[in-house]
Amino acid sequence: MKVFCHHIYEYRKGLRDLILHTMSAQHRDEVEGRLTRRGIDYLIHQVTEEKINVYFGNPLCVDMVKRMSSPRLSDLTDQEDFILAIMPGYGMLHQCQRYLERLRKSDAAATPVSLAG
Repeated sequence: MKVFCHHIYEYRKGLRDLILHTMSAQHRDEVEGRLTRRGIDYLIHQVTEEKINVYFGNPLCVDMVKRMSSPRLSDLTDQEDFILAIMPGYGMLHQCQRYLERLRKSDAAATPVSLAG
């Protein structure tokens, strides 16, 4: 919860427009209460029975997350994965590299293998 509270501080100070915080599902009620009391837009996705992803921040950013095709990060398209990684401020160069690697893997998987020879 200390890291979560620090993320609220970062958002309120304008350091970040969107926060993605993964945490224990047992804190869900407390998290929802804190964000609601502060008037901060949020979205919670259940990752497993024990974990949740909490997205919160600027309403425009939270709405973007809501419009993604899947709440499961592993099911996002390459483009959605890139957008969702850039929005909370993760290293842009690393995310560009990751995106291009995902595209290369997708392209390789889509290329048919010729058995003629």
